[in-house]
Amino acid sequence: MSDCCSKSTCTDSFPRKHTCPANGEEYRSVSAATIRHHIKDPWMWQSKNQGYYFCSDPDCPVVYFGQDNSVIESDSLRTKVGIKSKASDALACYCYGITKAEANNDPFTRQFVVKEKKSGNCACKARNPSGRCCLADFPRITTADER
Repeated sequence: MSDCCSKSTCTDSFPRKHTCPANGEEYRSVSAATIRHHIKDPWMWQSKNQGYYFCSDPDCPVVYFGQDNSVIESDSLRTKVGIKSKASDALACYCYGITKAEANNDPFTRQFVVKEKKSGNCACKARNPSGRCCLADFPRITTADER
């Protein structure tokens, strides 16, 4: 039985960045396991032996894309992608359910997430659609009213 977090499945030789076929911008890689956590029917999706990437552009309908230019758009996900949403109730932190409004209006939310991350209590790779910690996005998060 293979371990989903073994070195051979978490480390690969695919490029760390690739160009989104929809908007032409480069984005960072994301694991197939992260994608499986967020798509509506993970048992129906077959990952290929290629790199996958997360498009964070709020104006682009693509969320995930492969090196072969295959795409997965927002409507194929069971998760609302906070970084791509202008709604203030969209999540900023998926591990603790912190919304964008809470992140913007309460500085203690960031402190809390930093503490939990340092304690090893986060599951960002699976819970956050980007597969990364939300803390990098906290300063960029704004609500629709602030734009």
